[in-house]
Amino acid sequence: MIDKLLLFPYYLALKTRHALFDKGIKKVRPACIPTISVGNVTAGGTGKTPHTEMILRALLSSDDWGMKEIAVLSRGYKRHSRGFQQVTRDSGASFAGDEPAQIKKKFPGVTVAVCKDRLEGLDFLAHPEKLESSKKGRKCIDKNFCPADIAVLDDAFQYRPLKPTFSLLLMDYNRPVYKDSLLPIGRLRDLPERIWKADAIIVTKCPVYMEDWERTDWLKPLGVKDFDPETCQGTRPDGTSISVFFTSINYQPLLPVFPEEADKRYSYSSRAILFTGIAKDTPLRRYLSDNFKIVHHFSFHDHHKFSSGNIRRLMAASADSPTAAMITTEKDAQRILCSKKIPAGMKERLFYVPIEVAFLTENEQQLFNKVMLQALRDNQSCAFTE
Repeated sequence: MIDKLLLFPYYLALKTRHALFDKGIKKVRPACIPTISVGNVTAGGTGKTPHTEMILRALLSSDDWGMKEIAVLSRGYKRHSRGFQQVTRDSGASFAGDEPAQIKKKFPGVTVAVCKDRLEGLDFLAHPEKLESSKKGRKCIDKNFCPADIAVLDDAFQYRPLKPTFSLLLMDYNRPVYKDSLLPIGRLRDLPERIWKADAIIVTKCPVYMEDWERTDWLKPLGVKDFDPETCQGTRPDGTSISVFFTSINYQPLLPVFPEEADKRYSYSSRAILFTGIAKDTPLRRYLSDNFKIVHHFSFHDHHKFSSGNIRRLMAASADSPTAAMITTEKDAQRILCSKKIPAGMKERLFYVPIEVAFLTENEQQLFNKVMLQALRDNQSCAFTE
């Protein structure tokens, strides 16, 4: 009861905000190009970036979009740059944010940009010539990119002024919304009932294998009825259908953060020093524990900027365990690369763990691609009709 009283002001503020958009008092409009929104109602930890990368792979391999100009738009959380900026392979995390920098390095042929105003950012992506004539656009350092035909929006579920073509909501298998609370008591940054506004839901960080009955039972407390694992279709509380999919994390072999200075022999060590700046590193720690004895573990808050003091602590740990590999996450590696205070002794033994997400079955992968691509085709048909 006390929790509900404490959270009521935040709950009321969210209810009021959504009501203004739902009733048309505040405008909601589609972008000038097809858009795919990837988001959640939780403060971090659901895997937005690897799922954004998964969507990019699906688009690049599709007949519909593989030969077209694909873009990614993010707000660039904790970046130092202002306004609309194109992210290049040389852009660091301090300029673009760690996640956009990571995506650009992995997908050099995709245009990646950051902009707090998503509608403005999408307009620039579709019409780069406006960067020269617009006062806001003139601040963009690198204006050289092709007009986008489609854009994937990283973390845009709460950006209500935009109506995306296809809205994908992510939810952690280990922390469903019905077991969580609004901030600051829990990790929900939006109302739990907002999940039903998505076109599809992906339950992330699942066990690698789940029986059909396990999926059905997991979804029942959420409010999904009559779920069919073969079609990945269930029924929302209002009686309409919704697609629900399940994915797991696939950890990839270690890669050096500084390839030219790395001593790969450290990657074969039996001991490791793990440090992370993500929302939840328990799955990674469990994975590494199969091959390494973790002799030191440093857990910082999400998007943590590593200070000189942090580096000194890490180096002290490495001196205590001179044969141990130093391991971090792919996202943290982007911020480490921006630091000019990394000593050579740390660079040679510093590695990161790349991750990819995979659907639990090939059938799910095919159905997800079908649902997403069909939504994009329907959007093009409507635009042509209009």
